[in-house]
Amino acid sequence: MKAAILFESLTGHTRVAGELIAANLQQQGWGITGVSPVRHPEMLSIQDADVVIVGTWVHGLFVVGQAPWGLGAIAGLPALRGKLAATYCTFALNPAKTLDKLDAAVSRLGADVIGGLALHRSKLPAHAEEFASRLVANVPVAASRQ
Repeated sequence: MKAAILFESLTGHTRVAGELIAANLQQQGWGITGVSPVRHPEMLSIQDADVVIVGTWVHGLFVVGQAPWGLGAIAGLPALRGKLAATYCTFALNPAKTLDKLDAAVSRLGADVIGGLALHRSKLPAHAEEFASRLVANVPVAASRQ
């Protein structure tokens, strides 16, 4: 399997999470076609990927109004029809329904979203490893549905 990772990052946590996810996937035998910002995606890496991973950070007022940042930029990504997708968000206090909103935005691009994970910014290495393990375990099942 090959994955492209797209991230929307303000302080660098979401970018680091994407890089950690890429490293964990590579350790499990996956190829990484690219790791790039949502606002400047590597189009060829998206085209060459079997799975597109989209990550953003949670913005909101502490524990109210949480939402994925950069939904407009995510909506501007190319169509992902025929692609599997997974999502992640980085958060400090509470992600609330951020992943649901991010999944919906990526689904509108035509991707088959197979799930995601909220990664606490103080636990990025462990959560990135968990994300990669879950993705590897679930992709064969999701791919057989296509």
